[in-house]
Amino acid sequence: MNAITAIHPYKHKGLWVFDDRNAGLVQEPFVSGADKIIERMVQDIPGAESGFTLLFSAAPFPGHQSMFEWRRGDMGGNWYYSATLGIEGWLCPALFHYFEIAPERLYAQFHPQAA
Repeated sequence: MNAITAIHPYKHKGLWVFDDRNAGLVQEPFVSGADKIIERMVQDIPGAESGFTLLFSAAPFPGHQSMFEWRRGDMGGNWYYSATLGIEGWLCPALFHYFEIAPERLYAQFHPQAA
């Protein structure tokens, strides 16, 4: 497993989704607050709806913009909270394609997708 993972979310039919063919995920949606977190984090990224890059890790890395704390497991997924944003979001079981167990913290960076 990589220390830092990159995915490229985009909007499809009004939902934030991402594809990761290596993990067998196609148009995997962000729901239950995770979508609201994305909206807040990409509001200043032009054209984010067409795609942006999301880097994430269980450890801090240079340039990370956000830290999310694990709150609880629920329905096979996990709830994370951003104190900075004051928002909680649910990450579905697809999280386990990237981590063996739900990390205590997730660190993230949101930036424009390279052309």
